[in-house]
Amino acid sequence: MFDRALAVIPGGVSSPVRAFNAVGGTPRFFASARGAWLTDVDGNDYVDLVCSWGPMLLGHAHPEVQAAVQDAVARGTSFGAPTVPEVELAEEIVARTPVEQVRFVSSGTEATMSAIRLARGVTGRDVVVKFAGCYHGHADALLASAGSGLLTSAVPGTPGVPTSSTELTIVLPYNDRAAVEATFAEHGDRIACLITEAAPGNMGVVPPEPGFNAFLAEICRRHGALFVSDEVMTGFRASRQGQWGLDGAREGWVPDLMTFGKVMGGGLPAAAFGGSADVMGHLSPSGPVYQAGTLSGNPVATTAGLATLRLATDEVYAHLDAVADTIRTAASDALDGAGVAHRVQCTGTMFSIFFSDTPARDFATASTTDVAAYAAFFHAMLDGGVYLPPSAYEAWFVSAAHDDRAVQTVLDALPAAARAAAHAQEA
Repeated sequence: MFDRALAVIPGGVSSPVRAFNAVGGTPRFFASARGAWLTDVDGNDYVDLVCSWGPMLLGHAHPEVQAAVQDAVARGTSFGAPTVPEVELAEEIVARTPVEQVRFVSSGTEATMSAIRLARGVTGRDVVVKFAGCYHGHADALLASAGSGLLTSAVPGTPGVPTSSTELTIVLPYNDRAAVEATFAEHGDRIACLITEAAPGNMGVVPPEPGFNAFLAEICRRHGALFVSDEVMTGFRASRQGQWGLDGAREGWVPDLMTFGKVMGGGLPAAAFGGSADVMGHLSPSGPVYQAGTLSGNPVATTAGLATLRLATDEVYAHLDAVADTIRTAASDALDGAGVAHRVQCTGTMFSIFFSDTPARDFATASTTDVAAYAAFFHAMLDGGVYLPPSAYEAWFVSAAHDDRAVQTVLDALPAAARAAAHAQEA
């Protein structure tokens, strides 16, 4: 299958990290999935700790989500007109988060790109501030120092992106308050917005230091810029209310704009951005900032997202927490036992392992991870029937379908994987 794909698809994949370039070997082509398990075209089964990079909160082929989607498909797959499911999904998102209004799009890249355009339209300013290692999709202006995909592929800069597209983007070290203060002191009256992953998961999981997001929200308010919290990955995944539910409500900060994706689409292509009614009111047709999409608010995708969020109860998140904690603890114990330098970092139910003795608090420290050790660890886990992200710079995800059998399969694979990582570090 990979040979066939290479002949007709660049690199044989439709998204670079899937190519196994960072870990070596041939990417797995999957034929089906159910619950916590993936089955490849050769008939091998794997416990899935990628979960489609986050969306499969309930596990694969959840019967109630499938039934809702089948009913939606039977009514028609696309109308290019308003539908009931998009309104109901918007109501569900508004009920869970501090946003008052939502606009749907089809991908996380569209969500962040549109939020940036809206911020520029609202403020009348052009400069965007982002953090090194944070990935906000592949829009030109946001690809500067953009985290996992570029890190994994060892892409030097952003070929194909003209300097004019990034010259209005300022890139700062994550968790660095002094750098943020200095930038706003110098450019504050030109900054349209600051965009950040609510908790970065695209250089591995690097949580914000206590109060950092609150600090960002306050400095934006002080200088008349908008604070854009990107929860495409963390939204409804890190907790029932996303990362905002973990620290925003407690610390008292509210973003001006939020972006969502992955879980809110239930595994289908859907994303959104939202904010206060005043800010969102600048969007066409209510206001002058144009944004559109033929498949935005697609009834099948919004039905899948709505079914997923309605089924994502407090009990589901408690299960996710317990499973994630079990796997994190067992992985760390196995690596300790094999003498492997590592750090396990998490935010809510998301986590990752850095093969380094340096805590990852920003792009520079995250980049110290031993990618060769991770590659050895990855392949040993794969041999043990566990599918991990094929990159050292990605988050791991669990689902409500990860039961005792799935978890035990992961635990059984860890000792051999830890030994493989130890041999790689020794080499």
